[in-house]
Amino acid sequence: MLRGHRELYERTRHLFARARDITCAANDVRTWASHNQPASPLGMRKLYRPGVLLDPTGAQHARFAAATGAQIRITNLELTEAVVVDRRVAILAGDGSFTVVWIPAVVTGMSAIFDAAWQESTDLADYERDHGEVCSMAPRMLELLGSGAADGVAARSMGLSLRTYRRRVTELMTTLGATSRFQAGARARELGLL
Repeated sequence: MLRGHRELYERTRHLFARARDITCAANDVRTWASHNQPASPLGMRKLYRPGVLLDPTGAQHARFAAATGAQIRITNLELTEAVVVDRRVAILAGDGSFTVVWIPAVVTGMSAIFDAAWQESTDLADYERDHGEVCSMAPRMLELLGSGAADGVAARSMGLSLRTYRRRVTELMTTLGATSRFQAGARARELGLL
């Protein structure tokens, strides 16, 4: 059990320095902040939830990682935030702490879960092509939702029809992994978007 990013980095940097294959699953780029170095020639796969693209810093990090050689995908599945290094070591994130596991059966299980989620995910470029508009509208939509503005007022404020505004709100909720507007607000707060 490691407490905080500093201890995680100090105790595991040697693993990452020699790694040939790294898989990473995270809800946002802050979870693995100490290991957010640019991708190297090794096999680096990062799997994120869509909310990472609503945060300008997260979106910039994901695009930079993709441009430097990492494979980046987006999934709507709930993620166990974890890193698997060379299919030998798994690091699981908790609330401010990290658990390093060397048990082969656990590492194999984590790798299998990651691989299944990877198969069901969408490449970053494809996701941004399909959902880029809602990501760019998100800050204003979240502001309007947070203020309690009626849908009609919010739609006019954004220059959208009521139907289009409601469709965009639904897309935003999906991107945040929320089933209600209240839950979307809570999730946006968790991500530091509000």
